[in-house]
Amino acid sequence: MRVLIANRGEIAVRIIRACREMGLSTVAVYSDCDRDARHVRDADIAVRIGANDARSSYLDIDGILRAARASNADAVHPGYGFLAENAAFATACDAAGLTFIGPSADAIALMGSKTAARTAAKTAGVPVVPGTEAPLPAGADAGEVARAAEAVGFPLMVKAVAGGGGKGMRVVESASGLLTAVQTARSEAGSAFGDTAVYLERRLTRPRHIEIQLLGDHHGTIVPFVERECSIQRRHQKVVEESPSLAVTQPLRERMAAAAAAVAKSVGYTNAGTIEFLLDEDGSFYFLEMNTRLQVEHPVTEMVSDVDLVQWQIRIARGEQLDLDPVRALTPNGHAIECRIYAEDPDQGFMPSPGLIRGLRAATGPGVRDDGGVVAGYTVPVFYDSMIAKLIAWAPNRSEAVARMARALAEYQVLGIRTTLPFFLWLLRQPEYLDGRYDTTYLDRVLAERRGESFSSFSTGEMETIAIAAALDTVLRGAADDADRRSARSPSAWTQLARVEALRG
Repeated sequence: MRVLIANRGEIAVRIIRACREMGLSTVAVYSDCDRDARHVRDADIAVRIGANDARSSYLDIDGILRAARASNADAVHPGYGFLAENAAFATACDAAGLTFIGPSADAIALMGSKTAARTAAKTAGVPVVPGTEAPLPAGADAGEVARAAEAVGFPLMVKAVAGGGGKGMRVVESASGLLTAVQTARSEAGSAFGDTAVYLERRLTRPRHIEIQLLGDHHGTIVPFVERECSIQRRHQKVVEESPSLAVTQPLRERMAAAAAAVAKSVGYTNAGTIEFLLDEDGSFYFLEMNTRLQVEHPVTEMVSDVDLVQWQIRIARGEQLDLDPVRALTPNGHAIECRIYAEDPDQGFMPSPGLIRGLRAATGPGVRDDGGVVAGYTVPVFYDSMIAKLIAWAPNRSEAVARMARALAEYQVLGIRTTLPFFLWLLRQPEYLDGRYDTTYLDRVLAERRGESFSSFSTGEMETIAIAAALDTVLRGAADDADRRSARSPSAWTQLARVEALRG
């Protein structure tokens, strides 16, 4: 079996690694500026597909199919982003006789519409966030929009029906800003997804973003996994993920997993997918959306479950039956944290920082995984998403995972461009993060309070402070489960150490 990876960067490298372990040949595709990219070097075969802009290369369905024919590929893995959730691409692969390593085109189309996905969740008996049951009519006047908003209630979100990643999304606190938000969201959604449809959804005040990874085979089996905590977000974009969540107990985990499996089963879902939920402060959870692809944050699930999700995607596409233990899949082994490393300057409002990587030293050591997509000598282009790597740390408990991540971040070096490494070193010192007292609004709030203060002053000495706090936390609290420990609401060693440092000035 020869697999063409219709993607680039770290996810293409990740898929190539999985294929190589399975003895499968790989085909990389590339645009002009990616000619010397790492995924091109790592694949067995590489085929140019077009110019630098995504529409002429990684979004060009005909070009990718031509590359598949030219390389004698048998299957296509879309990764995430680009064409991963494009039903027309899945259909085109099927028509060309290529195995599409993902869900069916019908499932992609159905769950790719947020309003249709909400209906599917309700049909499966899963609660959804209150909102409009259909997109706002394209020609809706001010009165019609106002009545729809009144029925939903403020504060609310205007959200694009298609796409994701925070695009086509606006928060509306009161009726005065409603029409402008709808118009802006429509425009942004049209530019990003080619679809201007939007709908309204109640905005929960301070929810957590919890998601359930699942796999489904062609024999009717659905296996959900331990949840991922994805509440550390900047402008609706995830930047740090971990598993398990401190806010989720085992009974709640089982209820959320059952709900996710019910949604997937109701639409005949196959391959890898993720059901995203909002978890309210009172413990209620609501279906948010489904991602019909592999997630950026899939490594944290792999680290706590010891399952290679990419290899299972391929095995399912080949018709194999899932033989995973469903109880084991919902039992976390240790704790994993992922930081998305971007070529961005956090001291300049996270502006992109493209350019030549003059040197690179990835972090290594026990429990550390680097899902990197670049090498020294590569020029990060301006044409695509600026993520260059994902750094993942695993340890037996959360405190040790945080300490290990801090060590790995301090060890990681990228020369020639600015990256978000200093930002993560800052984040790992914040008491709210260390104690797990955060929600989806947390990061934007604390960043606003910094008022442009530099992130670039974090030293090795401060990493030693984090390591000391981790050791204290482990000793003082013993080996009990993190979630149970936090429920006692007693100050952790992290908080106590932060208070001492504050007194020191």
